[in-house]
Amino acid sequence: MINILILGGTTEASALAQALAERNISATFSYAGRVATLKPQPLPVRVGGFGGVEGLITYLQTHRITHLIDATHPFAGQMSQHAVEASQATGVPLIALTRPAWESQPGDHWHIVPDIDAAVDALSGDSQRVMLAIGRMHLPAFSVQPQHHYLLRLVDAPYSPPPLPEHSVVVDRGPFTLDGDLALLREHAIDVVVCKNAGGTGAAAKLVAARQLGLFVIMINRPPSPQRQEVHCVDAVLDWLDQTTERGV
Repeated sequence: MINILILGGTTEASALAQALAERNISATFSYAGRVATLKPQPLPVRVGGFGGVEGLITYLQTHRITHLIDATHPFAGQMSQHAVEASQATGVPLIALTRPAWESQPGDHWHIVPDIDAAVDALSGDSQRVMLAIGRMHLPAFSVQPQHHYLLRLVDAPYSPPPLPEHSVVVDRGPFTLDGDLALLREHAIDVVVCKNAGGTGAAAKLVAARQLGLFVIMINRPPSPQRQEVHCVDAVLDWLDQTTERGV
């Protein structure tokens, strides 16, 4: 009997959950629990970490998981590495449902940086109006560039005031539209957009809007991903499930 664990949180993970539920395939959807407002899923849901690789191994064994699907955010590098190690230790087959990275298009003004620290350094200079589309975890890093006014787009309202002297907060959840992001960037007179290269379509509108408005984009590259099998669509995951089940894996 198939019993799947989805390491989720992305739009693609939700689409996979819907497809599995429609096929009455047994699966559990796992959220890391880093946001308070979780998207409802048509599958049983668990929230929180596993306690490292050993905790994930224990979960896979205790719950008799037959297939592990990593559909986490492209920047959830530690969780992805733990999934690979747990799969190798238990023999539970693993596949990653990932998004192709965004690539710059004609008319884009991207400055590509390797990490958050480099993005902070790239903001050295005169005061500007900066949209930080990076989530809440890394906001404190930008406090060393207090000269800017920051627009923060967050899934949840912050628990405490962000450590940025000048800022505005917009609480919203994707997918976002081009018209909406054009209006947002114009309303706040944004000069620079800072974002992670998450890929996919749900958050790409800000890049098209920045292109149309001629804005500068500081694009944070993804961390290296571990060696594993990767696919980019739900149908490919379903095909993999059929293949691994037929082989008796």
